[in-house]
Amino acid sequence: QVQLVESGGGLVQPGGSLRLSCAASGDITSFYTVYWHRQAPGKQRQWIAVITSGGSTDYRDSVKGRFTISRDIAKNTVYLQMSRLKPEDTAVYYCNAGRGSDDLWGQGTQVTVSS
Repeated sequence: QVQLVESGGGLVQPGGSLRLSCAASGDITSFYTVYWHRQAPGKQRQWIAVITSGGSTDYRDSVKGRFTISRDIAKNTVYLQMSRLKPEDTAVYYCNAGRGSDDLWGQGTQVTVSS
């Protein structure tokens, strides 16, 4: 089964940037819809960005214009470029790939935005 591994999280100051990576052990970019979700302490997990197998993208309003989802097909990797980060972006970020009954999740990576 395809496994997902997120990386790139860390501590960043407000206004800063980070790029998260979701590396797959198999081809997820050609056949799967890939989401980035996040879960802040005490809150429900929510999707924030999505990229379809055809390359279409969409974003939750709270990150639109600041975050960009992209992919490298050759590397089986999906990225989340985050800019103009705010303290309210602090959360564990998860990568999720879906196709039919397949629902794959990574282990998550912590992003903390604080001065």
